[in-house]
Amino acid sequence: MITSVKNPMVKQLKKLHQAKGRHEENQFLIEGTHLLQEALAVGHPLDFVYCTAHWQARYPQDYDRVAATASIELVSDAVLGAIATTVHPDGVVAVAPRHPIVPAGSLRVALGLERLQDPGNLGTIVRAAAAAGADRLWIDRHSVDIDHPKVLRSTAGQWFRMPMQVADDLRSTVRDLKAQGVKIVATLPSAPLSYWEADLRSPVLVLLGNEGAGLSPELTAEADTTVSIPLAPGVESLNVAVTAALLLYEIRRQQNLIDP
Repeated sequence: MITSVKNPMVKQLKKLHQAKGRHEENQFLIEGTHLLQEALAVGHPLDFVYCTAHWQARYPQDYDRVAATASIELVSDAVLGAIATTVHPDGVVAVAPRHPIVPAGSLRVALGLERLQDPGNLGTIVRAAAAAGADRLWIDRHSVDIDHPKVLRSTAGQWFRMPMQVADDLRSTVRDLKAQGVKIVATLPSAPLSYWEADLRSPVLVLLGNEGAGLSPELTAEADTTVSIPLAPGVESLNVAVTAALLLYEIRRQQNLIDP
């Protein structure tokens, strides 16, 4: 058992708390029992797993499943607390290889995210996209990391089930999809067409922008149509994750892919 918080392993893993460290080490952290169970359920690769003796005793089946596929090490509560990003970790932290979750298969409903900065927003969008049955999600490289610890926690485990990809050039990706017959829809507060008036029956990519600045003019120019969400007087805007959920479910309704 590793008991010293001065162990070199602790210093190494704390690098993964920051984007720079995740990029340099090509790894990220999976924290907590629920996220680990979701990763195991879909066979997501794991490099190392660190857990307390209490966690091992409480979750013997999960411990055995991990031990069969990855290196696992017992650590003290103090060490577990040092390598975790949460204030009250529940006894387990895994290290996984960092790699893009490459989309595959057909596309009916998808999202393109530009310069999104809040990890909680991104995590909630991933969770909503998975719930609505979205096929893919692209996020530009200027946004928050898709494997930021708070992003993973905010997805409630759906991170491992949502096909995602970081786009080095989101505008180029949008143009490629447009050439394939995908309808590009941009969300703008000033758009005269409401989202429930738009024809969203064909394969659709919804573009959503930065929490404060919205979509860039360059990306907006690639849209086939722009839509708005009607707001009551005095309300300036909606949270970007709420906007994403509303658009996703309206698309699914129009495409008759969910019950009305």
